[in-house]
Amino acid sequence: MPRAYGRRSKAECPGSGAEARRHRLGTVPALTERPHRAHGAPPGAFPLGTRIHVIGSSGSGKSTLARRLAAALDAEFVELDALNWQPGWVGLNEVDPPALTQRFRDATAGERWVTAGSYSRLAQAAFWPRLHSIVWLDLPAGVSVFRMLRRSWQRWHRRELLWGTNVERFWPQLMVWRREDSLLWWLVVHHARKRRDNFAAMADCRWRHIRFVRLVASADVEALARAVERSTAASSMVRAYGPK
Repeated sequence: MPRAYGRRSKAECPGSGAEARRHRLGTVPALTERPHRAHGAPPGAFPLGTRIHVIGSSGSGKSTLARRLAAALDAEFVELDALNWQPGWVGLNEVDPPALTQRFRDATAGERWVTAGSYSRLAQAAFWPRLHSIVWLDLPAGVSVFRMLRRSWQRWHRRELLWGTNVERFWPQLMVWRREDSLLWWLVVHHARKRRDNFAAMADCRWRHIRFVRLVASADVEALARAVERSTAASSMVRAYGPK
């Protein structure tokens, strides 16, 4: 059996491989020039659909983009970290994965939502079967590291309360010799593996209904957000002032 959760081999999976990935992989120009909608999306929806998952490394800008998309699409914004972290930085993903999976299911039970976060195994079980699109922020590791450290410092300096439960810890992030506490260590060490996992998901038959949009630069992320905002604004104008 092939690696990665028992996926079928390419011979058993029509349309897999590099050619299929090229076909399914969206880009910003394709989204603006080829206005077909995501599989299963309601008529009139932007090509991304109305059930969207934004993934990427810590510091890549997942939550920022997901909030913009949710606002533009009049959809609910779901931050997976807020569902996971308990007081004292206890993660449900570690202590009670089934409970977290159910939280994910409950939060995405509706028809219009944009999620931000990874938790790949649990997210796949909870809501990937209903997804229209995945937006993957595949920015360089250096960009994510810089943003993560800047964000962590700002949160720690302001004593910002995160998700109503915890306060940011900055200095432990730098202690790469304490792996369980250092987000910097986790980000650097796991960056390449997570990229491999995401490419594998794109070729996985189970997710062939999902449109994958991989963005590799901050300018691409901004271009996508603006394209969605312009498209939805134009649709609203048509509905408001079009023929009655």
